[in-house]
Amino acid sequence: MDVTDFPDDLVQTQAAWNTTYDALAAPRPRDTTALRRRLLLLSAQLWWHPYWVTAPSLPRARSELRRLARTHGVARAA
Repeated sequence: MDVTDFPDDLVQTQAAWNTTYDALAAPRPRDTTALRRRLLLLSAQLWWHPYWVTAPSLPRARSELRRLARTHGVARAA
């Protein structure tokens, strides 16, 4: 299995994590409690996703997922 063969739901979860993190990191964010809870929930979903059982190289795969989700989010915003 290639390291870039991520399930769609995993990429979407990582993209949602990125969006939530960015919202929390913005100057004077609103509703920080809800953002932190969402970030924690998304982190757990990312960490325990069944894909990681089959991933050939976990550190490389996690890094590639973050990169892919960033480019996926940029492409959607354009």
